[in-house]
Amino acid sequence: MKRETQNILLILLGGALVKIAVNGDYLRYVKPAQQPWIIVGGAVMVLLGAVAILRDLRAARVATAPASPDHDHGDGDGDGHAHSTRPAWLLLVPVLAVFLIAPPALGADSVIRTEARVPASAAAAGSMAFPALPAGNVVPLPVNEFVSRAGWDTGGTLNGRTVSLTGFVVHTGGSTLLARLVISCCAADAFPVTVRLRGGEADPLASDAWIQVTGQVVPGTATKDNSYTPDFTPASVTTIPAPKDPYEY
Repeated sequence: MKRETQNILLILLGGALVKIAVNGDYLRYVKPAQQPWIIVGGAVMVLLGAVAILRDLRAARVATAPASPDHDHGDGDGDGHAHSTRPAWLLLVPVLAVFLIAPPALGADSVIRTEARVPASAAAAGSMAFPALPAGNVVPLPVNEFVSRAGWDTGGTLNGRTVSLTGFVVHTGGSTLLARLVISCCAADAFPVTVRLRGGEADPLASDAWIQVTGQVVPGTATKDNSYTPDFTPASVTTIPAPKDPYEY
């Protein structure tokens, strides 16, 4: 690969990193805390590429300066490096496709291919009494906290309480699930937490459709045998736009 192409690829890659960090697309891949590092990394790559291009342009001007008579060998062929760069430029096409058209966040397919489980913190703690839920007719909860309480809470703090959950639809094994993916650092370590929706109201919805549901847990349904997937009886199911940040932490 020619040096010119390498430098341009470096600038494009760095620019793409800065772009996704500024417009929020980086949340499809990493935690919010990683944003400053993405911006710094992208900016450094752009700077290195620009410095390399300027250095090469300066070297090219020196090389093409008129030679003194003492150094004129009369061969008239130059340095023999004037080759077409068009094949090298074609390498930019996949770079543009990968880095400027951001792939979507992980979704239903990842849930189907990965066994659901409770967050590691809950599994490490084992069965325990969780703090009581806040007062209110409907309590919003992250899906990973809901699943942790359903599978491990000895105090039954979910029983009889109406909660609100937000996630995306997954159809698998004849069941309709509400799911979220939990990440520790980035999408590469994502694992799903899932809730089985009863009643059939969400069955017609497409996989990956984002919904907000209110309802109550069916006590005792989150067990090791079903990968700690509790049953949930919805009182309402509402479709919503996909959130900017699709993961839980």
